[in-house]
Amino acid sequence: MLKVFASFKYWMWLLFLGIVVLIYFQVDSDLKLPDQMQKIVIAIMEAIQSQKDPTQMILREGGTMLLISLTSIVCMFGATLLATFIATQVGKNLRLKVYKSVNNFSLAEINKFSTASLITRTTNDVQSVQFILVMLLRMGVMSPIMAIRGLSKINGISWQLSTPVFVGVSVLLTMVIIIFIFIMPVFKKIQTLVDETNLVARENLTGLRVIRAYDAVKPVEEKFDNVNKKLTKLNLNAGNIFAFVMPLVDFVMQIMIFLITYIGASLISGNVLGDNPIEGIAYQATFAQYAIRIFMSFMFLIMIFINFPKAAVSAKRIFQVVETKPSIIQPLVDEEILNEKRGTIEFINVDFKYPDAEESVLHNINVKISKGEIVAFIGSTGSGKSTVINLIPRFFDVSAGQLLIDGVDVRNLTAKTIHSIVGFVPQKASLFSGTIRSNLNLSNENASDEEIYEALSLAQATEFISSLPEGLDYHVSQGGKNFSGGQKQRLCIARALVGNPETLIFDDSFSALDYKTDRSLRNALMNRKKGTTLIIVAQRIATILEADKIVVLDKGDLIDIGTHQELLKRCQIYQEMAFSQLSKEELNATN
Repeated sequence: MLKVFASFKYWMWLLFLGIVVLIYFQVDSDLKLPDQMQKIVIAIMEAIQSQKDPTQMILREGGTMLLISLTSIVCMFGATLLATFIATQVGKNLRLKVYKSVNNFSLAEINKFSTASLITRTTNDVQSVQFILVMLLRMGVMSPIMAIRGLSKINGISWQLSTPVFVGVSVLLTMVIIIFIFIMPVFKKIQTLVDETNLVARENLTGLRVIRAYDAVKPVEEKFDNVNKKLTKLNLNAGNIFAFVMPLVDFVMQIMIFLITYIGASLISGNVLGDNPIEGIAYQATFAQYAIRIFMSFMFLIMIFINFPKAAVSAKRIFQVVETKPSIIQPLVDEEILNEKRGTIEFINVDFKYPDAEESVLHNINVKISKGEIVAFIGSTGSGKSTVINLIPRFFDVSAGQLLIDGVDVRNLTAKTIHSIVGFVPQKASLFSGTIRSNLNLSNENASDEEIYEALSLAQATEFISSLPEGLDYHVSQGGKNFSGGQKQRLCIARALVGNPETLIFDDSFSALDYKTDRSLRNALMNRKKGTTLIIVAQRIATILEADKIVVLDKGDLIDIGTHQELLKRCQIYQEMAFSQLSKEELNATN
């Protein structure tokens, strides 16, 4: 939580100072009320003895009490507004920091925290910090001021009456420390289980079709029920501790009031408290009011400490994300790119090992891709095809060797430059809620309608877009669920084309397309995007027959590089794939 306060901006500290001033006047006003009550009690008693009418005095002192109460209410209202404003601003800033940090993460950091955990940290954890911050800025400031001012008030009245108050306060402080020690580990486990519950629920929702297709509702419910029961048990344990607190606080307070009353009565009967019994009763009543306010201030502290462990865990989780340094560090400026090498990509002795993995998944990869070439990567599942091309847009950094774009090490280029050179179409089509236009403008926010329609035409998407009533302004639901798989894939391809990059990477991006659309799209790219480097990861050999180079991978090793005809003659792995996918007529046609 100290880091939360360290993130305060200067104007927040000025507002905090305003809260302290307002709360000081609120406490001062609250503590004046028992004094006014004491005056009224003494005046009434004296009026009864002297048989005078105390009405005027009661109205005068009562009016003063009303003004004091109004002052307290105004100060409390102002302090609450300021505290809420500061807390909401801090919450906004923390959410923004987490969001920006996540945006700068490489895939390694994303996998480290998990998507479900990052969502929980951005929402639930920030909300917990924001809630406790309001309490700290209000009750956390008021409680010590009220306690100190109250204790100074009662200290001069009677040490005998003060003793029960000091004992009661000591019991409360001891209880708070014990609660803090026991509840902190519980809340750590609770937050971890919240992440796990979020993960299971998210998996169930995203995989709902698969669950229903295999009639796997019961196993999935059991999986969620197990996590839910663990979370419920921990929440019950925390609730049981809290359930014990308030009755104990109330019991201690009642014992304190009883002792104050008993000791006060003894002092009054002995003429020790006040000059006469009337003053003694007034002093006792005033003292009881002070004692209750002091005790209430410590009750507020208990409420803070009850909620503080959860917020402390949440704050720690937030700053774990914020303070995590991305494994991929972006340079401040680009290294100069040589114009004559525009459009070239070269792998030089590249090895790659995933974070925390023991063995490399790519070994000594050497591939040179020249400007305007069509280069395909092919291999069995797990051969490293997607891993190789994920290095080009720098989703990961090479573990050894060099990856050059336009003759410059990719690590010496800013993300903006890389993505202006390289257009990437992922294997899984991903669209965002909004419109078709807003999705396509991600690669070029200044793209005109003419440029967008040209990209849609190349991606073979014009036909179904023109049939939509709103055209480019047609609404896209979350994840593009209102489009078919092939339509989403074509829109993702069009999005990459709108940016007009030098190099286009297709990570098995044609798999959702039928053969006719696949063929038409590739012909359009080759005929109308001449000079653009095309890198294709494919499972279907029919997709890459016209490639200038086909790179065959197996278990992270580069097996061979050549054209379709060359590999068909000399590469056994490629031959096996070709024979399993193409008929004899197709094989003969390609020879």
